[in-house]
Parts: sequence; structure tokens; C-alpha cells
Amino acid sequence: MAEKKQIYRIGIDARFYGPIGKGLGRYQQEIVDNILKMDEVNEYVIFLSPANYDFFQERPPRIRKVLARSRWYTLSEQISMPYLIWRESLDLMHFPHFNAAILCPVPFLVTIHDLILVRYPTPRASTLGPWLYKIKNRAYWLVVKTALRRARRIIAVSEFTKKDIIEIFSISPEKIRVIYEGVANLAKGRDDLFADIANPSGTLAAYGLNKKFFLYVGNAYPHKNLEGLLELFQKMLANGEIQDYQLVLVGKEDYFYRRLKRQVEKMGLWAEKKSANPVVFTGYVPDKDLEVFYQQATAYIFPSFYEGFGLPPLEAMAKGCPVISSNQTCLPEILGSAALYFNPAREDEMRACLLKITNFPAIRQALIEKGKEQAKKYSWWECAREHWQIYHGLLN
Repeated sequence: MAEKKQIYRIGIDARFYGPIGKGLGRYQQEIVDNILKMDEVNEYVIFLSPANYDFFQERPPRIRKVLARSRWYTLSEQISMPYLIWRESLDLMHFPHFNAAILCPVPFLVTIHDLILVRYPTPRASTLGPWLYKIKNRAYWLVVKTALRRARRIIAVSEFTKKDIIEIFSISPEKIRVIYEGVANLAKGRDDLFADIANPSGTLAAYGLNKKFFLYVGNAYPHKNLEGLLELFQKMLANGEIQDYQLVLVGKEDYFYRRLKRQVEKMGLWAEKKSANPVVFTGYVPDKDLEVFYQQATAYIFPSFYEGFGLPPLEAMAKGCPVISSNQTCLPEILGSAALYFNPAREDEMRACLLKITNFPAIRQALIEKGKEQAKKYSWWECAREHWQIYHGLLN
């Protein structure tokens, strides 16, 4: 008689799951959805926030969703999450972000996406005052340090992030496993990653786009260096170098985007009621429209000073959009030879890259082809499979 398989109970903190979590939300959604498809034996408890509880679709009975009301990055989550985890009688817990419950009562693993708050600390990256920012930054350090030491395994999303963890927190390299993120066809239900989009002009017009454009997708935190990009764009417009282009900034409106809008308005590049702005703020864009942006952009530009992985430029490559990127941190590791690089502190280098794309079609086309090949190296299914291997190893 065949031996009955051991059934384990695994928890995943998915409070960022879905669009509310931006890039982190996409990571959590892809990991959770793919693991639940590939593992048909074990039980899963998915912890969700009030903002995404209903967004998480109903699953088989062996998959349970639990409402975790505590806000992330707060003392309350450090108190309430250990209780919720204990109540669910879990065998293993995965925190897919640094804010692990440091008093977690069961074995756990943690994913570290970056160490921006350590490597790039600035009060401008917070909505808090300077003193509260210092207190919160110290709490962040304590949580990350404790989580890394207590975790049974650490997942880093790049070799660069692994190196940061080792250098800053003196963690053994053997404890850390690098698992790259994936690239998906953003409009679900179509298998071809490079499929063309029907009627793109109508989509673009709805967002106020009536020229060729450069594209940025992401948040507006200070380390993203959007201020530097905008200053260069203003100068190049004034010089008549890119007067036929708009700059499109895609990202959910928040404190940082509102602050950036005020700056851009003072620069004379954007106005609320103006129909044809040189700089276009789209706010949140659904995936089906985002595909159109990627496919129709002259280039995707990523001027960041610091990244742990850099998913948006990979998604741009997957949709046939040439990428101009900062040469800092993990970006050359992830994007390889498929991007045109510049030092984000050097305005002249960024300008030269933009002009290469606009003036030399052969360079642009070569980047498109290289980008498509580079994007094929990254799979969410493979990413989830490697996560499951770690779960399996820790449970057995």
C-alpha cells in the first residue's frame, strides 16, 4: 500500500497582492497564483489586507484566505501577525517583503527586494517629519536585521541584493538564495508574450497622447531620479532636440507623484486643464493599456539611482520597447546587453542616449530585438517553482 503523502500548512503574507502593491504587488500575485497552481497537495493560508481581500479570487477549500487588518510597517503588525499565524497552526510562513513578523511562532523565510532605506536614506522618501523618519528608519533596520537572522532561508531577487545583504548585515551567503522575478504577458488570457495590440491609437488618445513619447513606469520616490529626467527633458525641449516628443509618467497617484506634479507645473511642462502637455501624468494604468504604452513608446527610460531588481524595464523589453537605463546597482545584471546605459548622475550621458534612440533607427531596432531575447530569460512560473523548492526543502 502506497504511503500517504504528508500534507503541510503553509502561510504567505500577501497583503500587497495585486495592483494596490504596485511592483511588489505584481511579485506577490504571480508567486501566490503560480504556487497554488503547481502545488495541489498542501494547504495554504493567504493573509490579505482589507484593500485586497475581495480582489483575491475564491479557491479550493484547501486554500484559505485570512483578513489581516494591521497596516504594514507599523508596530501593530508586529503584534497582530504573530497571533494570526499561531492561530492558523502553520508549518511554514513566507514573508515576501522585509516587514516580517519578527516574533513569528513558526519557521519562516523572507524575501528581500532591496535595501534602499539603508543604501539611500533620505527624509524626502517619507511623508513623515525628519524626527519621525529617523525613528521609523531605525525600526526598519531592527526589523530587517532580526528577520534576516531568524529566517530559515532568505530569498534575494538579484545577485546585487544578495551582496548588499551580506555586506550590510553579515549574513552567511549559504543562507541566501537568488531567485529572479519573471515577465508576464500583462493582458491575461493571451499566450503570446509579444502579441500586437489592436487599436493602440484610441488608447493613447484617451490619455492625452498626441505625439511620439518616452515612457517611465513606476513610483516617484526620490531614488528614481525623475527630477533629473525632467530637468533634462525641459532643456532638450528648449534646445529643439525633442520638440516632437512627450514624456509619459505612469504610476498610481500618491504623495510623491503629487509633489512631482507641483514641480513640473512650476517648470511649465504640465497643467491640470491643458489638453496637450509636454509631460503626461497618467495615474494608475490597467495592464491592457500598459501594454499599449510599452509597444508604442519610442523608448522606455529608467533613470534610477538604486534598484533591487528592476521589473518595469524588463516588461518594456518583453513588449518590444527599447530600454534606456541607469547603469547603477542591479540593472546591468538584470538587463544585460539589451539596454542603452548611462550614469544617472551625468546629464550629458542621459541626453546622448535619448538622441541615439531618436536619431538612429538601427540602434533602436537592435535594442528591440535584444530586449525580446533578454525578457525570455525571466519566467514567473520558474520563479514560483524555485520558491516551492525552498518550501519543500524547509518542510522536509
